[in-house]
Amino acid sequence: MSKQIPAHGITRRAALKRMAFGAAALALADLRAFAAAEEPAPAAARPARAKAVIQLWMWGGPAHLDTFDPKPDAGYDYCGPLNKPIATDVNGIRICELLPLLAQQADKYSIIRSMTHGVDGHETAAYMMQTGHQPGDDRLVYPSIGAAVSVFKGYDHGYQGPIPPYIVMTTPQGRFSEVGFLGLKYKPLFTGGDPNQKRFAVEGFVAEGISDQRQRDRRELLHALDSLGNAMPAKPQFAQLNRCEEDAYNLMLGDAAKVFDLSQEKDELRERYGRSKFGQCCLAARRLVEQGVPYVTINYPGWDTHKRHFETMRTKLPEFDRGMATLLQDLAERRLLDTTVVWCSGEFGRTPRVLWEQPWNGGRGHYGRCFSAVVAGGGFAGGRVVGASDARGETVAERPVYPPDLLGSICELLGIDPDGPLPNPAGLSVKVMPSADNGAGRGRLREIMPTVGA
Repeated sequence: MSKQIPAHGITRRAALKRMAFGAAALALADLRAFAAAEEPAPAAARPARAKAVIQLWMWGGPAHLDTFDPKPDAGYDYCGPLNKPIATDVNGIRICELLPLLAQQADKYSIIRSMTHGVDGHETAAYMMQTGHQPGDDRLVYPSIGAAVSVFKGYDHGYQGPIPPYIVMTTPQGRFSEVGFLGLKYKPLFTGGDPNQKRFAVEGFVAEGISDQRQRDRRELLHALDSLGNAMPAKPQFAQLNRCEEDAYNLMLGDAAKVFDLSQEKDELRERYGRSKFGQCCLAARRLVEQGVPYVTINYPGWDTHKRHFETMRTKLPEFDRGMATLLQDLAERRLLDTTVVWCSGEFGRTPRVLWEQPWNGGRGHYGRCFSAVVAGGGFAGGRVVGASDARGETVAERPVYPPDLLGSICELLGIDPDGPLPNPAGLSVKVMPSADNGAGRGRLREIMPTVGA
């Protein structure tokens, strides 16, 4: 016996298969409803200078000698061909010659040249730089700072945006769990896709090859097939499902989806950011914080340069220079830099001495003893240098800065007490950052932070 085909020409099974993409957005909306239903966390304890954070995560570890801590007098075995650092717009500060645009923006950022944790393994170093905690602290897996920020700045504290409060572009950072013991409620949205393509196909928001009109047609078909929901519209369960569906389609077809539509920006601005995946991620990050998203991470791989390091830097550094410099300038022009922290680092640096021998052919290894980070905006002063490395960049010579010092300072600017409790579903008695007396940190970045009450 042949199947009966409905008048609209689509079987119920086919229709359900076509709804699979909408289910991804529905899951995001359902997660928002789940978050709103839980008990609210305690309010942030301090007045905030910053409203948002953009984290440029240089996955793999950038070489400090070839970016923000050049050592031209150390010799060829340390500098290789990058031995001509350039002056910046701040007297006395020089950076790598392949970063000319950032050299013109040095008044907007500060360089920390004395980051340290002494770990050379990706997994452990990434965990420490993202959480501020030592592995094994309290026998727990702590959350990343992005997840911690979403505890204090997300749905529990008045955040109403349809886009989740913690975004990672475009792929998971890997090497550690972003949410730790906090659980699903604080998991970031991984966008997937490539913002440099004609359409930024954000997972759960945009389906490649499917027009907005086709999505609307699918929704109408879903409603036509929903005989049970139509028969009992007053049932609370169906009312909740309808609210989740409405949120889901707002993500896909409403104002939320427009945030990721970079075609709304002028071509000139997109060119300034650079028509690369990283450059367009920087532009998307600016659009997200402009819409109130409190924490955005750009996962920027390609810095694990064990082999042919300098060949990679010839292409990687100009791309980075263009994207970050334009981001700082764009935020400043839109008066967003004062309320947006931008911080840039990897999990560690790279060996100061170049590995010229085979099979490395001019590579650099992992190096957690001394490396650099950059911070800007949100209350951080610009045009400063914190700490110093020795003449070859091998050890910290002045003012060691540990991961909880950096992350705790960012928390303070956001109005989050780094020494206060971190609310969590398990009811654990834990702090946002480890105590200074446990040897993990030596103090916040007071040199480049506003004085109390300022």
